[in-house]
Amino acid sequence: MLLLNFGHPLTDAHLARIRELAQREIERVLSVPTHLDHARPFDEQVRELLATVPLTPEQWQTTPLIINPPSLAPITAALLAEIHGRSGFFPTILRLRPIAGSVPPQFEVAELLNLQAIRDVARTRRQ
Repeated sequence: MLLLNFGHPLTDAHLARIRELAQREIERVLSVPTHLDHARPFDEQVRELLATVPLTPEQWQTTPLIINPPSLAPITAALLAEIHGRSGFFPTILRLRPIAGSVPPQFEVAELLNLQAIRDVARTRRQ
């Protein structure tokens, strides 16, 4: 499994929890610095960003992925749309949550969201 990290750095504890939730080993963590220019269209910047990820078109379609998305929602939305276009499915994403009362603020892995499964179930609610 490949973990693409477009967000904040992940700790060993985060990675252990991801392995536990996914019930599989993380073969590689690829950190992708994600700083977009608000003066330029996000769609083109996301394409440029994903061009830096060393995956072939075949690997985009066959590699099990978990995504740690960026914090800014419009970037995440564009990123997920672009990944779906390349892979043919929505990836699983990581959700972090703040640890109550931690000083300084700390975060833990709350869950893995299988976006494709969420989408597939939502399709059953079409009228």
